[in-house]
Amino acid sequence: MAAAAGVPGALGTLRAGRARLVAAYCAGIGPGWRLPGSWTGLPVGPAIWARGWTPAAGGAAWRRGYSSEAKTEDELRVRYLEEENRGIVVLGINRAYAKNSLSKNLVKMLSKAVDALKSDKKVRTIIVRSEVPGIFCAGADLKERVKMHSSEVGPFVSKLRAVINEIANLPVPTIAAIDGLALGGGLELALACDIRVAASSAKMGLVETKLAIIPGGVTHENTEKIYKKIDPFEKNYQIETGKIKQGL
Repeated sequence: MAAAAGVPGALGTLRAGRARLVAAYCAGIGPGWRLPGSWTGLPVGPAIWARGWTPAAGGAAWRRGYSSEAKTEDELRVRYLEEENRGIVVLGINRAYAKNSLSKNLVKMLSKAVDALKSDKKVRTIIVRSEVPGIFCAGADLKERVKMHSSEVGPFVSKLRAVINEIANLPVPTIAAIDGLALGGGLELALACDIRVAASSAKMGLVETKLAIIPGGVTHENTEKIYKKIDPFEKNYQIETGKIKQGL
């Protein structure tokens, strides 16, 4: 209940049951998850976790209730939950061979999915998560970027920045379920969401500064508001050092 009350703006109107459901769903990867705050936020206690997953006495076992159809190609799986979870959409990043890095194709698919979801009146909550254990998103695909012609780099960065802004401006609550690494653009993707739920295994950082690459949100006024969700000292420390921060 406190989880819903502690979130500002539109999220503050979420029912406590919805907040517990979302937290419990995200906690399916493992215990030790947290709700919003600087990088990760307030702990999700055992009581909330239990209420989300344990059926009532004599009731049927809880299940996720995915629709059977994946709505996009394999690198991005879009699932609409059913039954009592109807209205929740899960965006699952699935590039295991590239540590879920953001390629041109994945960014294009994310943009297409977000564009469809923002006009879908049946969608009430969107969860962004990884389909790959131990990795949320490693940021931009630097191997692909090295092969890009110089004329391609600018448009790619602009498109990636636009997608992150589109997620930040979605009209429904968004939740990032962070398991494992969330680096560079992957962390910016998580920060674009209204709520971040992080496993104890989560590791986050703006490591691109070690490669003399300035994080996109630092130089773009629309994306800068994403960074206001974290403590200014913490933000500056992460940008200037490029160090990785443990989820808990």
